[in-house]
Amino acid sequence: MTADRVYNVLFLCTGNSARSILAESILNAEGKGRFHAYSAGSHPKGEVHPLALDTLRGLGYETAGLSSKSWDVFAEPGAPQMDFIFTVCDKAAGEACPVWIGHPMTAHWGVEDPAAVEGGLIERGQAFSQAARFLKNRIIAFLSLPLASIDRLALATQLRGIGAMEGSTSPNGEVA
Repeated sequence: MTADRVYNVLFLCTGNSARSILAESILNAEGKGRFHAYSAGSHPKGEVHPLALDTLRGLGYETAGLSSKSWDVFAEPGAPQMDFIFTVCDKAAGEACPVWIGHPMTAHWGVEDPAAVEGGLIERGQAFSQAARFLKNRIIAFLSLPLASIDRLALATQLRGIGAMEGSTSPNGEVA
C-alpha cells in the first residue's frame, strides 16, 4: 500500500439498493480522490431505493451514476481490481463470493437494512439516516488508517474493528 495511489473499494450487499449504495457515495465524497468506491449485490434489485437517494441528497452527497448491479460485473475480465471489499449486510457476508483478482483485503461492516424497516415515511427515513450515519462513521475511521505504513495483518485487524463499531449487526466484524 502506498500513499500516492487511488484505492478501489467495493461495498457488497444482497440487493445493492440501499446500504452498499449509501457507502459507495459517501466514500467517493469523503475519500477526496484517494479512493474510488463501487457497490454491487449478489441478487441486485435492479434499482436504487428512492429513500437511499433522498438520504444521500439530504446529506449533500452525489447520486448521479448510482445503480443497482450484480457483483459479477466486478469479477469479469477488465473490471477494476479491488483493493478492499466490505460486505455491509449479513446475508452477503455469508454467501460464496466470486474470486476477486488481486486478493483484496476484506471485512464485514454489517448494518441493519433500512429498506426492511416498516412504518411511515418518517420511520423509514430515520432508518436510512441512521444507516448512512453508521456507514459514514466506518468510512471516516477507514480513511484515518495509515495505509502506506501499516502491515497487512495490522490492517486486517483494524478493518475488523471498524466493522464492530456502533450499529454493527455482527459484534466482531468478522471477515467476509
